[in-house]
Order: sequence, then C-alpha cells, then structure tokens
Amino acid sequence: MRRRRQRPGPGQESVWDYPRPPAIERSDRRIRVILGGETIADTTGALRILETSHPPVYYVPRDDVADGALSPGEGASFCEWKGVAAYLDVTGGDRKERSAAWTYPSPVAAYAALKDHVAFYPSRMDACLVDDEAVVAQEGDFYGGWITSDIVGPFKGGPGSYGW
Repeated sequence: MRRRRQRPGPGQESVWDYPRPPAIERSDRRIRVILGGETIADTTGALRILETSHPPVYYVPRDDVADGALSPGEGASFCEWKGVAAYLDVTGGDRKERSAAWTYPSPVAAYAALKDHVAFYPSRMDACLVDDEAVVAQEGDFYGGWITSDIVGPFKGGPGSYGW
C-alpha cells in the first residue's frame, strides 16, 4: 500500500510530480562520486532522469569520469523506456565495486542523450554529492536514485513498494 504523497516545501520537488515515461533534463549542479577515497567523477554537465515515484538518477558524462575508474561488469538489464543497460565495475583507490554503475550503450531514440553517460549506485560508493550535499541512496538499490533534501517522496524501492 502506497504511503501518501509528501507535500513539497519551498524549493523542493515531489517525485509524484515527475512524469511517466521519464523525463530527461540537463543539470548544471555539481555532481561528484567518491570511491576508495578518490573522486572518480566530477561534473557540472550531468543529465537527470525524473520518473514518477523515483528519486532522480544522475548520469555523468564518461569524459568526466577518471581514467581507469570504469571497466565492463557482468550482466545487463532492460528498461522499457531507455533500452538495454550494461553494468560497469567501478574502481577508486584500493576499492573495486562490481556492477556498481550502468550505462546505455545504444539507448532508444527518445533517450539518445544518455549515450556516453554513466549512472552510479550511491549505496555502493563512499559518497555521491549533489553540489556539496551528500546523497542518501534510494532504498532497495534496484533503481539507484539519489535522494537530497530538495526531493520528497514517498520513494519506490523499499519493502512493500513493488506494486506502486
């Protein structure tokens, strides 16, 4: 059973106002990803996917990811909107997280802008930051959403939310 939509305050967004199919938009906010004590991604050119009931997912241009931080991972998944995702292993410092990021090598036409961009599971990194705010990972780790203080839910992903 879905909990009630939280009313957004000033400067906040409700994930229940996001569209389906998802919207894609450019973000000029500073996005950083830290693993193994190293900043492995740093950009102000990310893309943001906004989908009903989900916190945003930030996609970082590959050119803004540190050399050697990404390598092919195991597995793939299918998104009814974006197409086939390939998983990536992520290395930073002395840590390697298997299948901790994903990319759409050949996204469907409506999401073509995602080509050559990478999304990271925040729960698998030391930290993910939007501007200077540490992100809280979306519960369940399937969707990989980034929760910040300007986003309100409830959020899909946790126990009991499968049928939302």
